[in-house]
This record gives sequence, structure tokens and C-alpha cells, in this order.
Amino acid sequence: MITLTALQMKDIVFIEDGTRVGHVTDIEIDVDVGKITNLVIATKTKTLGMFGESREVIIPWNQIIRIGQDVILVKKNGQTFPANAQHTDNMLLP
Repeated sequence: MITLTALQMKDIVFIEDGTRVGHVTDIEIDVDVGKITNLVIATKTKTLGMFGESREVIIPWNQIIRIGQDVILVKKNGQTFPANAQHTDNMLLP
């Protein structure tokens, strides 16, 4: 068993190229079936040195390959959605 606090301390990393995506800020749960459906990830893009724009993306639970001691490995090829967008089948994060 793992807690949300423990998930939030782990780095999210794309398995294909080792790129660090960010950290878990929240989870989405389907209460009808009692399962986690998505992880909400805070990402930060640096534009002017240490200052950066922060945004959230949603990674579907089925994209998670492994939850390790320090990192969560996810597939890059799947769909990731901006957190404020509706989930549609044709929407991909650039």
C-alpha cells in the first residue's frame, strides 16, 4: 500500500528517454469502482533561468509502468491531458 504523500515525493520520469516530468500533485479516483484513474502532475518549464511557468497535466493510470522507491516510470507515447481540459480521445499534449 502507498499513500498520496509518498506518491507526491516521487519524481515522474518518461521511460523512453528518462525525461523528468514533475511531481504528483493530486489523483483522480473513479468512486463508482474504487480505482485511481489519473495522476495530476505539476510540471515546470524554465524560460528565464530559475523562473519558470508551472502547469498541470494529467497522466492516465494505464500509462504507469512502475512505481519505484524514488520514481514513477510512465509511458511517453500515451495520452496526457492538460489538467483543465476535458478528456477527449483526440486531445494530445504537445
